[in-house]
Amino acid sequence: MRILIVSQMYPGPSDPDLGVFVAQMERALRERGHDVDLAVLGRRGGGKRRYAALARRVRAARKPDVVYAHFLVPSGLIATQVDAPLVVTAHGRDVRNIGSIPGIAALTRRVVERASSVIAVSGYLRRELEEKLLAARGKTVVIDSGVDLERFSPGVVTERRLESPAFLCVGSLTERKNVVRLADAFARLGEGSLTFVGDGPLRARLEGRERVRVVGRVPHDEIPSWMVAADVVCQPSLIEPLGQSLLEAMACGRSVVATRIGGPPEFVPPDAGVLVDPIDLDALARGLRFAAALPRLNEAAIAAATAHDVRLQAARVEEILQRAARDPRA
Repeated sequence: MRILIVSQMYPGPSDPDLGVFVAQMERALRERGHDVDLAVLGRRGGGKRRYAALARRVRAARKPDVVYAHFLVPSGLIATQVDAPLVVTAHGRDVRNIGSIPGIAALTRRVVERASSVIAVSGYLRRELEEKLLAARGKTVVIDSGVDLERFSPGVVTERRLESPAFLCVGSLTERKNVVRLADAFARLGEGSLTFVGDGPLRARLEGRERVRVVGRVPHDEIPSWMVAADVVCQPSLIEPLGQSLLEAMACGRSVVATRIGGPPEFVPPDAGVLVDPIDLDALARGLRFAAALPRLNEAAIAAATAHDVRLQAARVEEILQRAARDPRA
C-alpha cells in the first residue's frame, strides 16, 4: 500500500526524541514492503501556526491508499482533508483534551466518525475514549506502539557507569511525569544514584540534589546505552497512557518502577517490577527498594516486552490499514 503518515510529532534535528514511536512504526511498515510518505512536524516550537505547515504538507503529499494519522486532534483532523480512508491512533493527551479544552470534543468526534478505525495504545486509553465519545465504541482497537527489540536488548554495550543501585528516569521533566516526587522518594534511600534523561520545566527543581544527575534530552539511539547502565528504570507518572520507556527498559532486561494509573498494569507483571500509587511517597520509596532487589538481568521483564515487538504490532496495524483501504465505504 501507499501509506501517508500524518503526525504533529516526529524526530527532527533539534528534537531527536520527539515522537520516536511514530518513526519506529514507520520503519516497521516500510520493512513490510509498504510505500510510506510523511507529512509530519519535527520540532516542538512554533505554536499553533505550525499546524498550518502540517496542513500544507498533507495537501502536497501524493494521493495514498490509506492515511495513518497519529493523535486525534490536530493531526487526525488535518488528515480528514485527504480523499482516502483514514486510520488514526490515539496516544493520550489527545483523549484527555476531550472535555477539558472547549471545542475539542466536537472536533474529535468529527475525526472518529470519519475514521475507518481508531487505535488506542492501551486498554485504559480505549476505555477513556469510549466513555467520552460514543462514536468511538465499536471501532476502537488496542495496539500499543511496540518496542524495537533490535535496538533495545540486554546485549547493548555501554561504557556508561552509574553508581549502584542506579535508577533511571527517561522522559519530560513535567508535573505529569511526577519527577519531583520520584527524586524525593529516592532521597529516602540514602544510597545509589538517580539519573534523569530528558528536559522540561521542572529541571531546576531536580538539579543540585545529592546523587541526582540531569542529563537533558538525548537522541533516541542513545537511550538503550543509558538503560543497560541502570539497575532500575522508573516512570511513576501521575498518569501514563502507555509507558514507552518502561517497555524499552524491560526489553533491555531491566526491572521497572511504574505508575499503576494508566497503561503499565497491562504489561508489567509482578516479577518484572513494581506498580506504585504515584502520589504516595512512602509507596514510591518502597517500590524503589523492591525493584533494586530484583535480578539486574530480569528475564521476566524481557519475556513480557517480547510480546510487544514493534514488528508484531506493525503487522496488526497493517491488517487494519489494509481493511480500511479495501472498504468502499471508507
